[in-house]
Amino acid sequence: MKPTTARATGEHPSTALLLLSFGGPEGPDDVLPFLRNVVRGRNVPDERLAEVAAQYEQFGGVSPINEQNRSLKAAIESDLAAHGIDLPVYWGNRNWAPYLDDTVQTMADEGITRAFVFVTSAFGSYSGCRQYRENLIAAADAVAGTAVGGASDGAKTIELQKLRLYYNHPGFCEPAAERLRSAIDQHMAERGVEPHVVFTAHSIPISMAASCDYEAQLREAAAIISDLAGSTSTWDLVFQSRSGPPQIPWLEPDIVDHLEQLHARSVDDLVVVPLGFVSDHMEVMFDLDTQAADAAAARGMHMTRAGTVGTHPRFVAMVRELLEEQISERPRLHLGSNGPWPDMCPDGHCALAQRPKRD
Repeated sequence: MKPTTARATGEHPSTALLLLSFGGPEGPDDVLPFLRNVVRGRNVPDERLAEVAAQYEQFGGVSPINEQNRSLKAAIESDLAAHGIDLPVYWGNRNWAPYLDDTVQTMADEGITRAFVFVTSAFGSYSGCRQYRENLIAAADAVAGTAVGGASDGAKTIELQKLRLYYNHPGFCEPAAERLRSAIDQHMAERGVEPHVVFTAHSIPISMAASCDYEAQLREAAAIISDLAGSTSTWDLVFQSRSGPPQIPWLEPDIVDHLEQLHARSVDDLVVVPLGFVSDHMEVMFDLDTQAADAAAARGMHMTRAGTVGTHPRFVAMVRELLEEQISERPRLHLGSNGPWPDMCPDGHCALAQRPKRD
């Protein structure tokens, strides 16, 4: 079956692709409101948010994530058009404009009744998978009940279907391996030593990790990417960007702590791979390019940071391939021995663990 939704001139589409992401501030005045959106319902005081806001101030109060999503959206549109797939592409965020609810309402107003949703999160966890599904359900529910033309015309409805996790898809792993190989080659050209490889991802609470395959998926992807890159170095998986009360245990080791451990073992040449991130947004720019880089330099270590997949053509093509799994008979591509992730996560997977009650 040819994967196209070509339509007659003047005919409005009813199916679309939605790019869904986290969002980020685009100016100093946006930072605190954005952070309040991120922690909504968690009773985090503004004093704590001000500490995080200071990180954004180092970059003019601007996170690069929105601009990167604009570039990704444009690249997806070009790739779809080049392959004869006539679908409009929309973009919405969880925590900042363009907000998901507003985008979905616009889609419904423009006659979209079904959208496939690509989320800029490759791995499964509550915050990286299930919460986005909950956001999509809420956005669709908000549209339901909106009158079409008039009350007698009934209500608008829209179906939002999240595309599957892609942590072991060749369209994610192959460009990530290319970025890793490039970083290794750069480091060896500068230092003459093959570097130790450290994969890093956003930490999550251990209680959250217990209900999902987040850590296992990260390790699977790291092994695949290391092999594809032809790296002969051993590699480690570490974590970064933890937040929340210190008494709540999160996945470890933290990258800065791990640097200290490597230095103690006389491992002073390394490449850091931001495995858990598809683009170079704030957690990469501050936690890796600033904090980790400064920590490495203070110990006399030589650290090269690999790039993220960003708008690599193979990654952009993967978005289309995930879509084609749904609208045509395209095979479900994957690397490794565990097979592709299902369209719908298993029951109970990525569930939000109950927070312990305070005394």
